[in-house]
Amino acid sequence: MAFDFDTKYPSMEDLRAKAYKKMPRFAFEYLDGGCNEDINLHRNTAELREVKLKPRYIREYKGANLKTTLFGKTYDAPFGVAPVGLQGLMWPNSPEILAKAALQHNLPFILSTVTTMNIERASELTNGNAWFQLYNPAEDTLRNNILDRAAAAEVPVLVLLCDVPTFGYRPRDFRNGLALPPKMTLANILQILGRPHWAFNTLKYGTPTFETLKPYTPEGLNLKQLGQFMDQTFSGRLNEERIKPIRDKWKGKLVLKGVASEEDALAAIRLGFDGIIVSNHGGRQLDAGEAAIAPLKRISEKYKDQITIMMDSGMRSGPDIARALASGAEFTFLGRSFMYGVGALGNKGGNHTMAMLKTELQQVLEQLCCEKVTDLPNFIL
Repeated sequence: MAFDFDTKYPSMEDLRAKAYKKMPRFAFEYLDGGCNEDINLHRNTAELREVKLKPRYIREYKGANLKTTLFGKTYDAPFGVAPVGLQGLMWPNSPEILAKAALQHNLPFILSTVTTMNIERASELTNGNAWFQLYNPAEDTLRNNILDRAAAAEVPVLVLLCDVPTFGYRPRDFRNGLALPPKMTLANILQILGRPHWAFNTLKYGTPTFETLKPYTPEGLNLKQLGQFMDQTFSGRLNEERIKPIRDKWKGKLVLKGVASEEDALAAIRLGFDGIIVSNHGGRQLDAGEAAIAPLKRISEKYKDQITIMMDSGMRSGPDIARALASGAEFTFLGRSFMYGVGALGNKGGNHTMAMLKTELQQVLEQLCCEKVTDLPNFIL
């Protein structure tokens, strides 16, 4: 089965190269970079691609089916849109573009606390199917207010983020004076002038802001002030006592994102989470850490029958998704990949990237003679 996408951009590297030409440097570097020296950013994809799959050609084969059931809902493919902060800064209106595309392709879309669309709009655009990722507030009143908003918007899955106890050290962002709105240095102004399509769309859709946090955030913060505010107000550092009231209050499915060890996976089971997303935040938090595929394999081997195990970080293609699923993930999420698509192709980027990934993944299953994505672990070498 082939899905409809623009054959001028048939790979993620094509989209990344096009996005680089259309986005201001400060926006592209925020999207593309990791932390410190980008070691774990590159390790993620490199180690994932060491996973090899074994085809079985001489057998009865009825065709491949990408449909995957997750938390009682059947999606058209085993991947979704990971939460990404500052989306509207990287490409104007991008969270809306991706939410609409996710609905059209019947894929899950996760909204970040620190992106540029609010909970209510995300729910509206996805017919109540958007998930929400929570940066845990330091104050219980603020936490409960955000949870009440998510519940009122009928968010089916709350994703609690655990891997941002402190914000990653990202040299490019410091050099670029990244903030909302971006600091208008001469260099940034020249970058914007050189990207007229981005500039026009920013004028059209307005200056991006943290829409979900708008009722709580002072205006006009620079990078240092923004970091201080986020550290004080949305402390991501979690322990069991801070998680328990969230589990008690939230009536929907609860997922812990950022799990990178067997110990945290076991804690998630003990605390009553419905699922975990094994992730190292796309290599943006701990440069000295493992590639996400390494703990995924260990966690899946120990706990696959006790909790739903998902993965993000490092995937850039259909073969990468297949590698993660074969290694024990039941579902996968991609962040940068969809933003490359939107940065390259604007309003068409979400649909293009989802269709391209579906086509790539379908081809892998057909080449392996694998009928269902849940059978992929049987094809790993």
